[in-house]
Amino acid sequence: MARIWSRFRAVILGVLGILAVVGAWDMYKAFGPEQGVLVGETRILPRTTDLAMPHSWEMLQRFGEPVTALSGAPDAFNAVYDASLFSLGLAARGWVIGVVVGLLLALLMSGFRIVESALLPWVVLSQTVPLIAIAPLVRRWGSEIEIGSYIWTSQDSVAVIAAYLAFFPVAVGALRGLKSPEATHLDLMRAFGVGWWLTLVTLRIPASVPYLLPALRLGAASAVIGAVVAEVSIGLKGGLGRMVIDYAVAASGDPAKPWAPIFGAVAIGLVAAGAIGLLGLALRPFRLTGVAQ
Repeated sequence: MARIWSRFRAVILGVLGILAVVGAWDMYKAFGPEQGVLVGETRILPRTTDLAMPHSWEMLQRFGEPVTALSGAPDAFNAVYDASLFSLGLAARGWVIGVVVGLLLALLMSGFRIVESALLPWVVLSQTVPLIAIAPLVRRWGSEIEIGSYIWTSQDSVAVIAAYLAFFPVAVGALRGLKSPEATHLDLMRAFGVGWWLTLVTLRIPASVPYLLPALRLGAASAVIGAVVAEVSIGLKGGLGRMVIDYAVAASGDPAKPWAPIFGAVAIGLVAAGAIGLLGLALRPFRLTGVAQ
């Protein structure tokens, strides 16, 4: 039993956490005030009417019903599934771009102190710009790019926005990891005449893995958020972002419907985090005791 617990502890705790959230939702729905909890004129907890707060089983049941009343309309599960795959593909493209850019920036900043001093403040400052403001700009600037037969599409703009969010945690985490080896280890490398490249491959990169894995996981989640928000800002059809807007229109008459794409976004976020978890298993030998996990 102890072995099963140690192996599946994270999964069991995750499932229990989800069940706790669902139970709290339905308990509040059942016993909370219809107008919500007010402090003065500020509502700190939502209303519990059927239109404002559907039951959890109603949201799940909605996945098996048609999206619209039109004949031949697909059920919500298939529609959300297709949109989730679309958004996940764009987020994955953005994550790959963000990881490459973040690692290159980290290598430059770790190798040259003056580069770190010049770039790091701008890397941090870049994350203060609202996505909803820059997404249309990226689309407009990208539409002017033509390389041979290649024409920039709205999907490329979404991938760039996803990369914009993903590169930051990777750059910061990789920089911290590349600078984590102790000075004595670096001095030993210099004493044996080991060059910069070999030191990077044999010492700095392995030492950075415990810092890099959480950064990659955060970058994956950020890429998903960036893709969905960019789809909303640009108006790209086919993904969860546009579906959230379309389904929200039906909230007054079908309160469970808008939750379907939200659950889809949660699902692709979990898939992204799970993929990084598998990468972490492959790199488990590099995890160091007492270093950031």
